[in-house]
Amino acid sequence: MTENRLAGETSPYLLQHAHNPVDWNPWGPDALASAKSQNKPILLSIGYAACHWCHVMAHESFENDGIAAVMNELFVNIKVDREERPDLDAIYMHSLALLGQRGGWPLTMFLTPDGEPFWGGTYFPPESRYGRPGFPDVLRTIHEYWRDKPDDIAQNVATLRGAIANMATSKAGGEVSLDVIERAAQRLAQEFDKVNGGIGPAPKFPNPSILELLWRTYKRRGHIDLRNTVLLTLEKMCQGGIYDHLGGGFARYSVDAVWLAPHFEKMLYDNAQLIDLLTWAWQETGNPLFAARVRETIDWTNREMVTDGGGFAATLDADSEGEEGKFYVWTAAQTDMVLGADAALFKEAYDVNPAGNWEGKTILNRSNPARPFTDWEEETLATCRKLLLAERDKRIRPGWDDKVLADWNGLMIAAMAEAGAVFDRPDWVATARTAYGFVREHMVRHGRLFHSFRNGLLKHVGTLDDYAGMISASLVLSEITGEAGYLEDAENWTALLDKHYWDEVGGGYFFTADDAEALIVRTKNASDHATPSGNGLMVAALARLYFMTGIDSYRTKADILVTAFSGEVSENFFPLAAFMNGIETLQCGQQLVIVGDRQDPKSQDLLRAVFASSLPNRILTIIAQDDDLPAAHPASGKTQKGGVPTAYVCVGATCSLPLTERSDLSEAL
Repeated sequence: MTENRLAGETSPYLLQHAHNPVDWNPWGPDALASAKSQNKPILLSIGYAACHWCHVMAHESFENDGIAAVMNELFVNIKVDREERPDLDAIYMHSLALLGQRGGWPLTMFLTPDGEPFWGGTYFPPESRYGRPGFPDVLRTIHEYWRDKPDDIAQNVATLRGAIANMATSKAGGEVSLDVIERAAQRLAQEFDKVNGGIGPAPKFPNPSILELLWRTYKRRGHIDLRNTVLLTLEKMCQGGIYDHLGGGFARYSVDAVWLAPHFEKMLYDNAQLIDLLTWAWQETGNPLFAARVRETIDWTNREMVTDGGGFAATLDADSEGEEGKFYVWTAAQTDMVLGADAALFKEAYDVNPAGNWEGKTILNRSNPARPFTDWEEETLATCRKLLLAERDKRIRPGWDDKVLADWNGLMIAAMAEAGAVFDRPDWVATARTAYGFVREHMVRHGRLFHSFRNGLLKHVGTLDDYAGMISASLVLSEITGEAGYLEDAENWTALLDKHYWDEVGGGYFFTADDAEALIVRTKNASDHATPSGNGLMVAALARLYFMTGIDSYRTKADILVTAFSGEVSENFFPLAAFMNGIETLQCGQQLVIVGDRQDPKSQDLLRAVFASSLPNRILTIIAQDDDLPAAHPASGKTQKGGVPTAYVCVGATCSLPLTERSDLSEAL
């Protein structure tokens, strides 16, 4: 079998295409130079390993000798893994939106040899259907325009060029008040489905940054409707088919409005953010459902998503054996065979019937329970789940993308460490620390963080999101372990961001470093996507660094960062949830200080009170009796009361009275 130029890559997605008859190139100067020398347009295809429709287009078109021949004759073909190159994906996905088309993957863009886009789309079938033109027809039409209508191409390029250039700028403004954030949260809550939770009709995504915004606003202002909106959404997801009831973990989104039918791919970043939200929800409600989903999702992560050395893998595929969801679905006959006499109970609880609930098969769910189940029945159902999981493990598994991404690892490290502290699971904290150590050891070169690691190879200088994610993780580990090295890492990485990513003219951080590959635009934004924006995370990180160290420059930098994007809040706050969450931390940081030895049983008792409370703006510091806080800290100079570990709760410049009993600290919190 012949190989193309992707055979030397490390990305599982690119390697999936290494034996296509398409003459694929990885993105790079050689491919661009080839397009220039041949005066051919570039066909850029962007996707990722877990993407179902990427697989469909690959099988239908990229493995088709006839279509591949047309591609090779008329274009220089470049294949990109969006998870490896989020910088490229952001530019060309935005370009598609500027063309008035809905985004998605696979992303199919047509570029000049200079990399400037002039037309594009997403999935194209091999012949016209679904209201979409056939891919060979698209290829020939684009070629004809390139050959016969260069002025039209030039006009498209020029029109897009000006709009794309705006990706390098931000709209500055003044202060963003807590009242503005509150109104934004209330307005966003109006978009939620009051019956099934989640935003709007199908498809439904978790939107964790928005759920966090609603939760924070409830905690700050007491809006019970916002609390109920978040809890409803989490409950529906936890009981729906978007959750894997046998193996744990959440799929990326639901294709329907009731969270039944997922797009079966599982992403590390979704599960990290949902662990955080479910942990807060459990602290607030004590609902055992939320505790179970945290435990099961972390168990899934540790069982199926840990790579050699301890880093966290990126994704699990939606497909196995060429079919979406085949690994996860069941028939009534299969459950009967595995469960025997207990099958009737399981089928009643998990919506299993001969007709199925999705394409003739059953997606397990507990969205609409027929009745309450007794404790004994729930124990039986737990045994049934173990038996079915063992049977499922015999199936051919979905593809596993085991590349380690620094930004997504940062999210999971922080979430798992925090959950470990809350649920008193030191093994979870240990796993988070191991993953952090993996990134620290294998993904840093000459002091600089890199984005992707696989098969011993490190690729691509780190993005803003990589630094922001790992800084967030280091700050959580600093609080939970008390080890100084984590805070030192956070400060060093922040200094690198300031040196290589900061916009000295307009403020805010660029997505890529000043010495990274030069693309057609160096983007800068505060908009969330499936993950929180790097600039949003850095507002919170800078705030926490200021509170933890007392260094004024962190507060100054955070204020400038807020101002750089604050003008956008009045125009469209929908994608700015993480940015507003960071602003709340900056304005409402709750500094908790325990004066005493961390291992003292009384200190541990006070810590249990801290971790039992949902405190989104918590900044925790534990110091020995003889140590000093920064001079600017509101608790500076405060000591133990009666010679026992003592807690202080500080907001702004005001601190509580000294608290030595767990019950008193719980009440103060």
